[in-house]
Amino acid sequence: MTRCHPQTLLFLAISVALSGAVLADEPATDTEKTLDKVIVKADPLGNDVEGLVQPATVIAGAELDRKKSNTLGETVTGIPGVTSSYFGPGVGRPVIRGQDGARVAILSNGMTNDDVSNVSQDHAVSIEPFLADQIEVIKGPTNLLYGSGAIGGIVNAADGRIATAPLDAGLSGRAETRYDNGSNGFTQLLRADLGGDGYALHADGVYRDNGDVAGPDGDIANSAVQTRTGALGGTVFGDWGYAGASLSRYLNEYGNPAEPGDAFEPGVTLNMQQTRFESKAGINDPIQGIEMVKLGYSYTDYRHTEFEGSDVGTQFFSEGHQFRAEAVHSSNDSHKGAFGIQAQKKSFEAIGAEAFIPSTSSQGAGLFIVEQFTKGRLKSEIGARFDRNQSEADGFNSRSFSLYSLSAAARYALDDNLDFTLNLDHAERSPVEEELYSDGVHAATAAYEIGDPDLVKEQANQIEVGLHVHRDRFEAKASIYRSRFKDYIYLSDTGLEFDDDGELLSIRQWRQDDTTFTGYEAELTYTIETTGINHELRVFMDSVRAEIDGGGNLPRIPASRYGAGWNWQTGKWQGGIGIIRTNSQKDTADYETPTDGYTLVNANINYVLHDGADASWEVFLQGNNLGNVEARSATSAIKDLVPMPGRAISAGIRVYF
Repeated sequence: MTRCHPQTLLFLAISVALSGAVLADEPATDTEKTLDKVIVKADPLGNDVEGLVQPATVIAGAELDRKKSNTLGETVTGIPGVTSSYFGPGVGRPVIRGQDGARVAILSNGMTNDDVSNVSQDHAVSIEPFLADQIEVIKGPTNLLYGSGAIGGIVNAADGRIATAPLDAGLSGRAETRYDNGSNGFTQLLRADLGGDGYALHADGVYRDNGDVAGPDGDIANSAVQTRTGALGGTVFGDWGYAGASLSRYLNEYGNPAEPGDAFEPGVTLNMQQTRFESKAGINDPIQGIEMVKLGYSYTDYRHTEFEGSDVGTQFFSEGHQFRAEAVHSSNDSHKGAFGIQAQKKSFEAIGAEAFIPSTSSQGAGLFIVEQFTKGRLKSEIGARFDRNQSEADGFNSRSFSLYSLSAAARYALDDNLDFTLNLDHAERSPVEEELYSDGVHAATAAYEIGDPDLVKEQANQIEVGLHVHRDRFEAKASIYRSRFKDYIYLSDTGLEFDDDGELLSIRQWRQDDTTFTGYEAELTYTIETTGINHELRVFMDSVRAEIDGGGNLPRIPASRYGAGWNWQTGKWQGGIGIIRTNSQKDTADYETPTDGYTLVNANINYVLHDGADASWEVFLQGNNLGNVEARSATSAIKDLVPMPGRAISAGIRVYF
């Protein structure tokens, strides 16, 4: 008897649901779903989630409250096609459809964040998820709008520090305090916004003090995290538009659990500091034919120090400037578009025993245009971008790259409840400093890394097709995609070892090969209203396969997953439970160990203490990995050394005012 895998059953169930919508004799217009108009801040055309032709997900509100974690990667990891790199409880960078590092652009309010999290997996992203209003994930090549670093997708955290529209008059905000028994730690949050006649002011702050996190078999040594971050911002408004600025400070100290130390040698900790200035302006109707011109500038001063006990080890310094200007136009109701320019300059320096990358400076500029058309049931979008990037490093010749990106997408409404989508992209990316110039011991990943200063640009061609059903109580999405890369850049284990004062380290080489990524994603949600109780049921699945043309697998590719969840609400009570099964990953690269499958069970429950016109108070309880299972992520460089956290219960109180 042939065995039917759970993933197959789930995919068949979603396919039947989609085909049922196609075969319906008449669309049920009286039950057509009214979709939430969540505007995607990273989209220059101001589309909501359903208006985008590209696959996108936005988490906000109560959903974000349930999902937010210490790291950006863990916060978004439940989205189909999205996982986290995981380097202990304090570090996690988003991985989109198997793409990570420099291929996933991390944005803060639509501008590059400019930390050094792409240089190494042990470097944290300097964005605090607890302060985000919404977190947006756009999958697939988005370098059309955000440059060569976004060949895999973007994750944008919008925090409202610079308001782009007038606020309601008066004071509003939110506060939260929570205790986590898994780390015996506390997290506190305070945010306040003041709106008035022609102005808006903003202030926020987070303080986190977590000890070593409990693992499935005892505490994960050297995994403590302490975070202090905050910002001030302000905006002025008029008939002419808006102009605002913000200043933020991010301080984060965390342990490296891959180097926990022992009785003879202290563990390694990292102390991050980032100061960021950001300004934005929007000018209404500056000239005939242009609805708005948007301007943005950011300056980021980043540094972190790696300590071995109390001794200073390696220090990393980065300074970045970015300027962006875009003009939005619309000829009529069926056509709108945007064009603009983006320029950036960045300097990077590492000092110390583990400074395996020389001092580098890079700069670049790009021109882009995107046009969107609507005619009847068809919505289409075309775009193009040209970039010119240059990189210089001490002791190496300067490298320059010309990059071209093209995109064409369409969404056709087969009926009022069913959409078919098609995305075609050509994207190019220039190699970054760690890929070109690495040469030395990288103790965080227990390796000696060697770059290749002769690497050429990376090119990708992608096709994606999808179906989307949206009814009053029912929504289903399914898509398949294929990306063919020419000269894909990746870090390969050579099988050789380097003797570092008696410690043998793997020698890893940055190299290029033609590769192919193939994957699928599917998600189904169904809402039910019974007497006094609202229910939402959700199932999802995703998978990606990454192969080297001619034979072999790419390293650190996420395993396939499937899961289910149930959320409910009645009166002042709401809660939910979710189960995610991550399968084993055996399609590994040379010298890479496989990972076993695991099942995580999470749950939450909230109770509203007070819901008035002045304020709303609620208490909450959240549980993660309730089965206390041992889980090791295939995307993690330290999966063989450090498991994911064990059972943890968080309890706290939130207030909205």
